[in-house]
Amino acid sequence: MRPFRQNRLNGYDDAVAEPAADETPANGPEENMELTVLGCSGGVGAGLRTTTLRLNGQVLIDAGTGLGDLSLDEMAQIRHIFLTHSHLDHVASIPLLLDSIFDRIEEPIVIHGLEVTLQALRTHIFNNVIWPDFAILPNRANPVMRYEPMTPGQIREVAGLAIEMIPVNHVVPGVGYRVETPNKVFAFSGDTSTNDTFWQALNRYSELDMLLVEAAFPDRDQDLCRRAGHYCPSLLAADLRKLNLDPDVYISHNKPGAEDEIFRECRAAITSHRIHRLGAGDRFTL
Repeated sequence: MRPFRQNRLNGYDDAVAEPAADETPANGPEENMELTVLGCSGGVGAGLRTTTLRLNGQVLIDAGTGLGDLSLDEMAQIRHIFLTHSHLDHVASIPLLLDSIFDRIEEPIVIHGLEVTLQALRTHIFNNVIWPDFAILPNRANPVMRYEPMTPGQIREVAGLAIEMIPVNHVVPGVGYRVETPNKVFAFSGDTSTNDTFWQALNRYSELDMLLVEAAFPDRDQDLCRRAGHYCPSLLAADLRKLNLDPDVYISHNKPGAEDEIFRECRAAITSHRIHRLGAGDRFTL
């Protein structure tokens, strides 16, 4: 059964089947994964939010500007943030999140990521110059957040999810994630360009229902993609042919203003998999 998708603006996507009423998973609905795309743009503008994925209401993959569309009560439910890398469009909302909800939570929010990514937060953001150090506030015994370094290949189990870190190829150290429940599996590439590690890691398994993958620029900017560590449609098409699995593929992280051009080129270049646009407000039940 393919993932069930609902878009807050456009209703149901007829490219992805809605499960019938009698198709309740054998493991029960409580083991489903709810994925909400709060942001997936490569920049900001009217209606555009940067990368923020929310899982089961409690877990974020990245914390870009999409986080700001949640209510305070929804923010207070967040327990874990898994970071793909240290760039601002993926971490920008963490400082404001912590400041907004510190008096609403009883346990610290856990920030997961590569040690080098977490060190970037300590050095450049939570340094008491750009922002207070919430790893020791309101006090060291009861902080608002704490860091939990991960290494590639490590799997962490939170909120009914098994989340595996996978190394990718970006201009700073970066990772993607494979996320599994008893019923379904999806993967997210993070920011990356041509690589083997991500695809090899996914091919070690027999299942992948959905793949969220970036295509940041159109093919006319292929040289920029190679230097900045991003995909364009032709580079992505070549790497998707390395994948031995058949998920629905959703294209994210487009440069603002180039979305139509990028997706048009993706449709022309990618013949190995079903592709769809990813948009802020998309919701999936897996």
